[in-house]
Amino acid sequence: MRHTLPKNPQFYVTAPQECPYLEKQTERKLFTALYGSNSIRLNNSLSKQGFRRSQNVLYRPSCSNCNACMSARISSTEFKQSKSQKRISIKNEDLIRVVKPPLATDQQYDLFKRYINKRHSNGGMSDMDADDFTAMIEETNVESKLVEYYANKNGTTELISFSLVDILDDGISMVYSVFDPDMKERSLGTYMIIDHNYLALEMMLKFVYLGYWVKGSSKMDYKKRFSPLEVFTDDKWICATKAIYRNSTIENRFGKKQSVPIYLPSDE
Repeated sequence: MRHTLPKNPQFYVTAPQECPYLEKQTERKLFTALYGSNSIRLNNSLSKQGFRRSQNVLYRPSCSNCNACMSARISSTEFKQSKSQKRISIKNEDLIRVVKPPLATDQQYDLFKRYINKRHSNGGMSDMDADDFTAMIEETNVESKLVEYYANKNGTTELISFSLVDILDDGISMVYSVFDPDMKERSLGTYMIIDHNYLALEMMLKFVYLGYWVKGSSKMDYKKRFSPLEVFTDDKWICATKAIYRNSTIENRFGKKQSVPIYLPSDE
């Protein structure tokens, strides 16, 4: 029996679970599947509305009493490096950037496992095997790329960091990033964001989407160092310094929580 896929995306909400960023908080996510010929337009549209992609799923926080998790981005033309960021750029001038199709390799997986074991050993990705990693990289039906960085070591080039990105119609969305955890002196996490901003400028794209900034979470605090940082909250992008943290439900005059609308792309 052939099932006809619905013309418009269907949205669902996950069951409450422990928040990975804030203590004594629970989280829920609103999500939809990416499929069919409208995937690229849907990814473009929903990314501008605070959604993130994980393989063939788009999601964003849908917590009833908290808005701490906000999608963040920087403007490629307005971003100004701080003094410390300029030093990091100079320190990594020797690195070679390679942009390639999203195809997983053993070299990437080995670096990924070292990164996870050192930095996120208790996280949800700690038990991912090579097949899971390949699915994370290759299961995409939008315009995705791998951005790899190589360093010269003893006459050979070695992969020391990489990121999986989506190329949107207005920017680069950094889906997931990995770097050598033993090269702390290079500050590779910071450098990759700086260089992705250069890449956005080269591609004449306006933004670099950084994922979620979680106000009050030490894990996400580094994103505040990229100025000016914009966050998506209450159906609009605003400067992060003007974002208001809310720890109670927004209610209308009927006592019901007001939901943030979702704007779907047209079929044209």
